[in-house]
Amino acid sequence: MCTCLLSFDPASAVPVLLVGVRDEYADRLWDPPAAHWPDRPDLLGGRDRQAGGTWLAVNPTLPRAGCVLNGCGADAPAEGRLSRGDLPLRAAGDGELGGLDLPRLDPFHLVCAEPDRVRVWTWTGLELTERSLEPGVHVVVNTGLDASCPGPTAIPQHALDGIRARLGHFGPRLRAAERPEPKDGDTAAAWGSWLPLAEGDGLDQDDPRALLHRHLTDTGRVFATTSVSLVALGPAGVRYDFSGRPGDPAAWTTVLG
Repeated sequence: MCTCLLSFDPASAVPVLLVGVRDEYADRLWDPPAAHWPDRPDLLGGRDRQAGGTWLAVNPTLPRAGCVLNGCGADAPAEGRLSRGDLPLRAAGDGELGGLDLPRLDPFHLVCAEPDRVRVWTWTGLELTERSLEPGVHVVVNTGLDASCPGPTAIPQHALDGIRARLGHFGPRLRAAERPEPKDGDTAAAWGSWLPLAEGDGLDQDDPRALLHRHLTDTGRVFATTSVSLVALGPAGVRYDFSGRPGDPAAWTTVLG
């Protein structure tokens, strides 16, 4: 149930604003954002200890950011399956997906954001598509840019209902919020009216619209929102804030400012 909230305004001093919300099993270990990959020292991001990749990567030099979400469709065969954690590194580092062995990857949506363009690649397990986003506010969820599943395998109805509720709540709320131009100062000063939205907009974790959630699965494991990233891309550089305790206002740190 990961979510990417995004505003693209090429006429702004800060054309790209991105909120990356990661949902994962709470017991899956990870490291906070840093330059974790020796072969890609230009990239920053949190590192998943299990597979070694990331859910969101930032290239402060270009600048460019990549953010991956699980998609819906036909999963890859278990034998030989590759981690999708390499995808944000490819997007932020290269801006392209050349050389991917797609049949070994489960479905995904991959956001690649730059100050002058934002693209979303979608892999359904059968087909790869690329879409360039128009200026405006976009909410990317596990079904893509809307609540229809492009792949051959339908997601559970309760999950689809939650996605629709989240889209219906946060899309209008983002469009109505004053658009910040994050620069100096702490996270609250930099992100203004976007910060309360990134912190869940006051919704309870069990609300169907919730951006930040936590629940017990049928297997007894906790599935929850484990981190939130705020990324601003502009010609003058990158602003990158991170929270590993979503919903706690004191948990924000500035990775790049």
